[in-house]
Parts: sequence; structure tokens; C-alpha cells
Amino acid sequence: MSNIIEYINVNKSFGDKQILKDVNLKIASNKIIGLLGKNGSGKSTLFKLANDLLTLTSGEIIIDGNPVSVESKKVVSYLPERSYLDPSLKVTEAIKFFETFYEDFDKAKAERLLIDLDLDPNMRLSKMSKGMREKVQLVLVMSRKAKIYILDEPLGGVDPASRDYILQTILTNFDKNATLLISTHMIADIEEILDEVVIIDNGQIVLHEDAKVLRKKEKCSIDEIFRRMFYVKQTTKK
Repeated sequence: MSNIIEYINVNKSFGDKQILKDVNLKIASNKIIGLLGKNGSGKSTLFKLANDLLTLTSGEIIIDGNPVSVESKKVVSYLPERSYLDPSLKVTEAIKFFETFYEDFDKAKAERLLIDLDLDPNMRLSKMSKGMREKVQLVLVMSRKAKIYILDEPLGGVDPASRDYILQTILTNFDKNATLLISTHMIADIEEILDEVVIIDNGQIVLHEDAKVLRKKEKCSIDEIFRRMFYVKQTTKK
């Protein structure tokens, strides 16, 4: 199976602080991959580098056969952790912006998803709750016909009652021939959908394995594996 994303000897520093250290990671096509790690481990930095929002200190990232560039951005639909839309926009105006900017944007799909998620298309983003704004961003991102979907904490601002529905929205609205990269602290909510698990710690990839194989080998859930790796270790040190 071909690799849709490759991180090759990737390093990223901000001043004297090194955030990513010699990251080598290959992401296969047509997979759902969970990127897991504690706060500050480098998850968002990995995603931003793949979207050309940060500059590499050293190394290389290849996306769909191309280095990170305008061309590579055409195949990636990215949901950042924080809102990036102008809060003065109405939802309909945000949709118009995406329709103009992205050739692969499906306006009809976006309008259907707004109905599914009970979002008012004429409401301004500034009048919405954090969770509602995140739903709007998710609608926009999932309405593109991309090869790669990168979702950074898509469940972060969503109330617990809506999480299953949001997750189902993600699963039913991305092309099954595409690749989905998702980061979250809510591991138990997503682990059953994952094909592969990548764990990052202090800017280094410490685990990359098939999700089913990992669960079988460790005889427990991925959520439990993550807790053992980090939180049990911290408790023991104390």
C-alpha cells in the first residue's frame, strides 16, 4: 500500500526549544489514524507543518508525492484546533468563502450537514457558542472532496451528548478512499474507528502500530495503553 504522507527526519524548533526531534513517519493511504499524545507533545505542530502553516527547521514532508506546497494543500482538508474563521461572518458567507477558495468544495453537502447538525445558516459566528463554531468548521472541512483529512481535536469543544453524532458525521462524510488523521484527548470516544495508532511524546514518535494488533498484544484498550504509558509512569515516579 502506498504512503500518502511521509515525514522524513523532521525537526522543528522555536528559538532554542526543539518541538519535534528527528520524526520519521509514514502514513498509508485509505486509513484512519489516531495521533495521540499529551499537551505540548508536538501533535499540532506535526499537523501545521503538513499544511504549510509552519516552516521546517530541517527534514522533509511529502504529501501525495509532492513536497509541502500549494499543490499539496489542494489534497488536504484541515481542521485546526482553534477557530480561524472571521467571527463577523454568517455561516452562509463562510460557505461562500470555501466554495470560492476550494475547487473540491461541495456546497450542497455543506448545506445538508448544516441541517443535520441543527445549525442556522444565517447566524453569525460571533453569536454562536464555541461548540457551534467548531461544528461549522467541521461542516466546511468535511464538505471538501480531499485525499487527506487532518482533524486536530475535533471533539474538543463539543458537549458529551453530541460527540457520538459528531464522530458519525465525520465517518459518514469523508471519502472512503481518503486518509483521515485525527488527534484527540478523548481516546475512548474514537479508538474503535482507528486503523492505526501513532503516539508522540516530547516531539518523538514512540509508537506506531495497527490498532487491532496493539489491543490484542496488550490485552486492553488503546485508552488504557495510553494511560499506562504516561499517567501510571508519572504516578510511579512520585
